[in-house]
Amino acid sequence: MRDVAVIGVGMHPWGKFADLSVNDLCRVAVSDALADAGISWRDVEAVAAASSRFSGGKGWGLNGNDVVEEMGSTGIPVYNMSAGCAAGGNAFNIGYSLVAGGLYDVVVVVGGEKMPKGFIQTSGVEEETDPEYLRQVCVGMPGPAFWALLCRQRMAQFGTTEEHLAKVAVKAHQVGTHNTYARFRKEFTLEEVLGSNMVSDPLRLFEICPVSDGAAAAVICSADKARQFTTSPVWIAGSAVATARFDDGLPRGLAGMVPPGRTFHSEAALAVGKALDQAGVAPGDLDLVELQDNTVYYELAFPEDWGLCEPGEAERLLEKGETLPTGSMPINPSGGFLCFGEATTAMGVFQVCELTWQLRGEAGARQVPGAQVGLAQTLGLGGNGTATVLKR
Repeated sequence: MRDVAVIGVGMHPWGKFADLSVNDLCRVAVSDALADAGISWRDVEAVAAASSRFSGGKGWGLNGNDVVEEMGSTGIPVYNMSAGCAAGGNAFNIGYSLVAGGLYDVVVVVGGEKMPKGFIQTSGVEEETDPEYLRQVCVGMPGPAFWALLCRQRMAQFGTTEEHLAKVAVKAHQVGTHNTYARFRKEFTLEEVLGSNMVSDPLRLFEICPVSDGAAAAVICSADKARQFTTSPVWIAGSAVATARFDDGLPRGLAGMVPPGRTFHSEAALAVGKALDQAGVAPGDLDLVELQDNTVYYELAFPEDWGLCEPGEAERLLEKGETLPTGSMPINPSGGFLCFGEATTAMGVFQVCELTWQLRGEAGARQVPGAQVGLAQTLGLGGNGTATVLKR
C-alpha cells in the first residue's frame, strides 16, 4: 500500500439555499479544493462521491457523475457510494483505497446534499421496505426518540443531568461561532438551551442537529504526486469502514439482542478501532476528534466507547473545559453537526476538511494548538460506520 495525502480541501457554506442545486454546491466545493491543492480539473484521474439520497427526488445517487458534467467530461471513472449519513466517510475510504492500491495518483472525493424540511428520520420515508420505516412505524421510534432512549440509559448509569446535555450544546456553539462555513454562528447560554422546546424527553431543540444543505470536497494523491504539489501534505494514516454487530443492543429494527451492560454503536467503535490500528496510534495520541453529533449524547458517549476516557468521565471533562480546542481532549472544534446541521452524505468529507485545516494550523480562533493527529467518524443508515485518521 502506498502512502496517501490530502493536498486540498474545499467547502460550500452550510445553510438552506432554495435557489441553489446540489450541483451548484458541489461545484464550489470541488473548485475550492482544486485551488487549494494547486491543480486543475484535468489533473484528476477519478472521482469518489457520496451519493445524494434526497436531492431532486431522483433517488439515483449519481452525484459523482453530476460533478464530472459540471467540471468537465474528461472520461474519468466515477465511484458513487451510498451509506446514508456515513456516505462521505465511505467515499473517502474508497478514494483512499484507489490511490493507496496504485490504481490512480490523484482522486477527488466529494459529498453534497440538499435536505428536505424536518428531522431527517421523518423525511422521505414512503415505502414499507425502507429500513427507516421499520424503526419509525413498526417500533415507533424516530431519530429523536432513539437518541432520547440512549440519553435516559446514560442518565441512569452515570448520573448525567439535563444540564450536562445542555453544556455540550453551549460548547459547540461557543466554538462554532468562529467557523465561517457553519450555518449557526451564535452562542447560546445554558438557560437558552434548557429553555428551548422539548423534542423527546430529555432532548431539547438546541440539543439535536437540524438538516442543512452543504457540500465538501478533498483532493487526495500518492506521496510522489503530493510532493510535486505541496510542501505540507496531510497524511492519511488510517481509513476504515464497518457495519453494526447484531449483539450491540441498539434498537435498530424489529429484532435484536439485549446484552448485559451498556449498549453502543458497534459500527462506530469497530471503524474507529480499525482506523487507529492502521494508523499505529492509541486513543490517547489523538489531538482532536470530529465525531458525529446528531445529538449531544454522542459527544459524551463516543469518547468513552473508543477509549479516549473512562466510562462516566465525559461529563467531568466537559465541565472542566477539556473538550474545547484548548483542552486535553478537543472534540468537534468545527462546531460539529449542531452548528452545521446535517447535509447527510457530505458530513464525512466536511470532517476531513476540518481536520486538514486543523493539522495545517489554519483553523483560526478555533485552532487546536500544535495539532498533529486527528480522528473523523461518521455513522449512517443501515448500521454503516466510518473512521479516518489524519497526521502531519
